[in-house]
Amino acid sequence: MLAMIAALAIANSSYGNFYHDFFNNTSLIQIGFLNLSEEISINNFINDFLMAIFFLLVGLELKREILVGELSSKAKIMLPVLGAVGGVIFPAIIFSLINSNHAENLRGFAIPTATDIVFTYVIVKIFGNKISVAAKVFLITLAVVDDLIAIVIIALFYTAKLQEVYLVAACLVAVYLALLHNKKSQSIFAYALSGFLLWLCFLKSGIHPSITGVILAMFIPLKTKDYFPLKNLALALSPIVNFIILPIFAFANTGVNISNLSSDILLDSIVLGIACGLFFGKQIGIMLFSFIAIKLQLCKLPKDSNWTEFYYLTILAGIGFTMSLFIGNLAFTDHDLLDKVKIGVLLGSSISALAGSLMLALKSESKK
Repeated sequence: MLAMIAALAIANSSYGNFYHDFFNNTSLIQIGFLNLSEEISINNFINDFLMAIFFLLVGLELKREILVGELSSKAKIMLPVLGAVGGVIFPAIIFSLINSNHAENLRGFAIPTATDIVFTYVIVKIFGNKISVAAKVFLITLAVVDDLIAIVIIALFYTAKLQEVYLVAACLVAVYLALLHNKKSQSIFAYALSGFLLWLCFLKSGIHPSITGVILAMFIPLKTKDYFPLKNLALALSPIVNFIILPIFAFANTGVNISNLSSDILLDSIVLGIACGLFFGKQIGIMLFSFIAIKLQLCKLPKDSNWTEFYYLTILAGIGFTMSLFIGNLAFTDHDLLDKVKIGVLLGSSISALAGSLMLALKSESKK
């Protein structure tokens, strides 16, 4: 939050041009023995490399939930998975309808489909025991599944022209990772080196390298003798991601000039599509799919929860922020379009956070 405020303050000050020029600075990465040469900007390094580490943490958490956590049984996983699917479909539909007359904008259909894990987690933690434990778990699990769907969307729709030779190299690295996993290796260095090579392969292949984190997470063992590599690595990465990588990402990607903000920009199809997709699309999609699933007795409402509380949580799911900004950077390269994306994400996420928090607060007060 502080990083976002700082970025907005600097971008709207006399240092605005310096801010944008700094993150657009490029450097040449050369690795002689691999005959690899790649020019990369500071912004690309943040969005391509540092965010791959963020996805590694997401992948580790997801794998742990599938193996031993809230996604380890059909009964537990059904509601958040179906809710997440609805929460992806409807925002994409709303964005596409609003931008139907602007074909060039439709590439951003996935921007309002994501839920930010960190921000939603912070808000539900603030309310403490005023929200049922099962309801909190539902929302966080939904956000994790949501991010998994976002990763699939990135791989399918935001991949450039493929370079087959680097895909083959990536497969060979994956085979080595599988061997490490089967031998239950405890060498974090071996996994880290393999992960970096995999990242390089994806960078050159045309597939967005952020997916490296999730693939690497698949091969980290849950347990080896008396050691827990997956849990220990997640614990080690968590403070790095939450207190360094995500603030850096927020600072680098939310700096937009709003000094000349007018009603015209708020009515722009990209801004409106993202904001409405996050605020309306998320709650409609999650509520509809969840309601149908519960009525068909495929699953139940979270324990000690009710439809009112459940609905308020679906509003919080409209906090897109990190993932929405990330997908926006993949969808558009034009600075003017990216500024509109940032305004739409900030607007939709802020309204969702404020509305959901206010309703939950009023609900808590009415119980007293």
